[in-house]
Amino acid sequence: MSLNINEILSVTMVLFAVIDILGSIPIIISLRQRVGHIQSEKATLVALIIMIAFLFGGNKILSLLGVDVNSFAVAGSVVIFFLALEMVLGLNIFKEETPTTASIVPIAFPLIAGAGTLTSLLSLRAEYAIENIIVGILINIALVYLVLKNTARFGKILGSGGISILRKVFGVVLLAIAVKLFTANIKELF
Repeated sequence: MSLNINEILSVTMVLFAVIDILGSIPIIISLRQRVGHIQSEKATLVALIIMIAFLFGGNKILSLLGVDVNSFAVAGSVVIFFLALEMVLGLNIFKEETPTTASIVPIAFPLIAGAGTLTSLLSLRAEYAIENIIVGILINIALVYLVLKNTARFGKILGSGGISILRKVFGVVLLAIAVKLFTANIKELF
């Protein structure tokens, strides 16, 4: 087992930017107002299970489809790039259905462990050690849990302007990460 603090920090930052739990505070507040209580523990645990399962089983799914990790990482970097553009420019590129309940489905998936997160996990797996990715996932899950438990408090502290600034900052970080993932993996395809 070779834990590397630089890899853990990189993975943590990538996942934090992709999950964008701080940017999701307005969505979570809205869900709470519409349906009442959200089970933070259950949503967090289900998101953790989805991420770990995809981290370990994603490659098997890819091999069944005849796709290698580098190709998936390049495709994932393109998805991450567009997610980052959404964050920085305030665009809505990806169309999402509006959830009708605040059960596991809208919170754990796709809000926390959505397509961007799962794509990022396999892209990260092409570049970082598995144990460092797991530590990054655990750190993010802890942060997600704290935010879910304290959504109203965070919303008041950050305000809409603060949340917007955080979204844009993490969007730029995500753009840089997308470019790095693309350039690192595109070479392996040729």
